[in-house]
Amino acid sequence: MNPQLSIIRLVAEATIPVQIVIGMLALASLVSWAIIFRKRLVISRARREADQFEQNFWSGGDLSQLYRGIEARGGATGMASIFEFGFREFARLRSQGGIPSDQLLEGARRAMRVAQLKEIDRLEHSLATLATVGSTSPYVGLFGTVWGIMNAFSGLGNVQQATLAMVAPGISEALVATAVGLFAAIPAVVAFNRYADQVGRLEVRYDAFMEEFSTILQRHASRSAPGNAHVTSGPAAAAGH
Repeated sequence: MNPQLSIIRLVAEATIPVQIVIGMLALASLVSWAIIFRKRLVISRARREADQFEQNFWSGGDLSQLYRGIEARGGATGMASIFEFGFREFARLRSQGGIPSDQLLEGARRAMRVAQLKEIDRLEHSLATLATVGSTSPYVGLFGTVWGIMNAFSGLGNVQQATLAMVAPGISEALVATAVGLFAAIPAVVAFNRYADQVGRLEVRYDAFMEEFSTILQRHASRSAPGNAHVTSGPAAAAGH
């Protein structure tokens, strides 16, 4: 007999509680795989966008033009969004005039921090679901296992001579519940650990960019006249020249 058909037959002939458990685990596995593929695309895109933005940012051009380009496209995410929030707040405060340079910098840093928090929240969205599936699926499968074994042995109460053939179907369906639980849990745990590490690395990159951009803004705030919103990047700006 085909093993796959045998498993299907075991599930079809299992008791209702075990079928419910297997159905819940199968649904959890489908949801986790959907999240895994979606998060892979989202995080990979965030890394590519960060690489592209850093290349543009450190090209030495006018950051005002870079800001206007990002604003014109709309819907910036990742490092570009952090830059957009920080530059907009810096330009807004400086256009008011009479604001000390440290307050200009602090306002820009607060705006960048808000943008960073929004971006990290976007990247971490649904990761908690993977963690939940990974941590609870084995226990849900274990419940189905225990129920199947209990049901298998309870049927021997009125039997004078028990045989392996009498308990084999119940134990088999119990083991199927365990297998489905592990099938749902293992990919979810692996994906959660991998994506959490990648999000953490992106967060470190965002922190480093915020510090570098803050240094550039600080130097321009201390020497630029109010209303002059032209800021440049690159080695000259980083060196304060």
